[in-house]
Amino acid sequence: MEKVFHFDAPREPYESDAAVIWCFDHRFRLTLSKFLKRRSISAPDVITVAGGAKSLASPAADPDGEFVLQQIRTSIFLHKTRRLVLMLHSDCGAYGGLPAFRNDTNAERAHHVEQLRFAAEFVTQAFPSLSVETYFVDFEGVWSVALAPSLETLVAVR
Repeated sequence: MEKVFHFDAPREPYESDAAVIWCFDHRFRLTLSKFLKRRSISAPDVITVAGGAKSLASPAADPDGEFVLQQIRTSIFLHKTRRLVLMLHSDCGAYGGLPAFRNDTNAERAHHVEQLRFAAEFVTQAFPSLSVETYFVDFEGVWSVALAPSLETLVAVR
């Protein structure tokens, strides 16, 4: 065996600041890193699966749902995780990309907001003690999604 890269990593066990459910889309990798740092998440357990929180929004129809739940359980068990960050992003291939919404960014955003709420509700039922945060990422920024629809959201939908 030949050593091809040297680094020093801490050997001590750690506590995770948050488990983060995220898509593997490389276009947003730097955004994710900077956003987590801004949210004071320096020791995340990043759970990466195509579509991110999509697998939790309709778990009965998505075989990845149980896998992601198991990863969250493992994060809680091994790293004492108490915070969960659910994320979805614009133009996600797992949803068919922006063309699946007829290139309507408002329709895409509304759909993803609903998906994040479904995912948060599902995870909260499975792990009631976890603090859950939801975010939508587009090509201009990261947007916090309220877990309960606000009056403004209801007015916009009508």
